[in-house]
Amino acid sequence: MAKQIFLNLPVADLPRSMAFFRALGFSFNAEWTDEHAACMVMGENLFTMLLTRERFQSFTPKPVADAKTCSEVLICLAVDSRAEVDQKVAAALAAGGSVYKDAEDHGFMYAHGFQDLDGHIWELAYMAGQDAA
Repeated sequence: MAKQIFLNLPVADLPRSMAFFRALGFSFNAEWTDEHAACMVMGENLFTMLLTRERFQSFTPKPVADAKTCSEVLICLAVDSRAEVDQKVAAALAAGGSVYKDAEDHGFMYAHGFQDLDGHIWELAYMAGQDAA
């Protein structure tokens, strides 16, 4: 089994993207952060590497998707409550993100999400009766 997960995302403006995610409560590992990449800590052994588009392109022979015009990935984070879903979406909007669809209540699951500054979709879900840990 995997020991760590690193999600890699291309971003247009690394300092601006870091400020956006700091506004949502995330921190960064300074040891793995420079002017081309920032390691966002999402949990124990869970990280997102925010990479300049040029650095991201250096890892793949394929064209880098523009998340503002197409969906390349849906990132879903489990959280501890419905209130936390709504709080994180509100924080994302206040920091310059946008909503891409309305909240959904399926009874067993409440979900809502946002697009970050580069158009990547981040979904937040609360599963009734489940710990988000």
